[in-house]
Amino acid sequence: MTFPIDRRSVLRAGAALASGAIVPAWAQQPQTLRFAAVFSDKDIRAEMMRMFAEELKADYKVELHLNSTLFRQGTELVALQRDNLEMGNISPQDISRQVPAWSLLTSAYLFRDANHLNAFFASDAGAQMKKMAEDQLKIKILGPTFFGTRHVGLKPKKKITTPQDLAGIKLRMPPGDAWQMLGRSLGANPTPMAYAETYTGLQTGAIDGQDNPLPNVQNMKFNEVMSQIVLTSHLVGFDVLSVSQKVWNGMSPEKQRAFQAAANKAIAYSTAEHVKREQQLAEEFKRGGLEVYTPNLQAFREHAQKVYLASDEAKNWPQGMLEKINAMKS
Repeated sequence: MTFPIDRRSVLRAGAALASGAIVPAWAQQPQTLRFAAVFSDKDIRAEMMRMFAEELKADYKVELHLNSTLFRQGTELVALQRDNLEMGNISPQDISRQVPAWSLLTSAYLFRDANHLNAFFASDAGAQMKKMAEDQLKIKILGPTFFGTRHVGLKPKKKITTPQDLAGIKLRMPPGDAWQMLGRSLGANPTPMAYAETYTGLQTGAIDGQDNPLPNVQNMKFNEVMSQIVLTSHLVGFDVLSVSQKVWNGMSPEKQRAFQAAANKAIAYSTAEHVKREQQLAEEFKRGGLEVYTPNLQAFREHAQKVYLASDEAKNWPQGMLEKINAMKS
């Protein structure tokens, strides 16, 4: 059977498409965005991403690939840049490998707390650092994902009061120069090791300790293979929730606003939950048998600052940026 095609039938079909009466099948399917991160599905940030995905489900299908199941720790940024990944939770340490000025944001005792961190990213100084990374890396940064303040957790029962007490301690740090610098700034012997291998490393004695926020310690059950937590408070931990520039530029301004609003809402939830859990966990770990105490923080702060200011990394810090961050009120 044949159907005649004349000018009138073509015009009718065109009018139907223009009015939305006929919608191609591909236009009805939400766009798939793969998200990769090192944290587990029990992490507060996993719930953050589920909330984000729910907000945008009409337009996007956000697939969560956690526990480094899609890309190993530290490779997510390059995957974003190569368009092998659409979204990631990128550490400032990984950014600093390609944008040396960002090593400032990885230094010990820089931010006082989550409020100080958020105040920085909302400021002109924060916008300057964010634009620097976006322009050089070709990604879009949606915001900082605070995940707690990092403390030292040890298997040995040695009392830690000053950085000198950590001499010779094999402290697990994530791979990368910025992380190793952080470990040295505490006085320890930094040992690079993947996050997923840390429990076994503590169990077997391959490492003596690790540094993570208390919620991470609970999520990964590090407390089962440690004897103590030293509340060094040496780093306000954060990553940056990011999307590839290709995906971002492919959105209409309206969708960009909705995407950013969903990210803001999810990040705010995650930050509040982390702050709440930190306050609860120190006491929980004490009740569980761990020794939890605060060392001489002034000694740790002064030692860390000397190490950083004498380093080559500090030469790359934007002039006056450290002073702006220190003077900022949260």
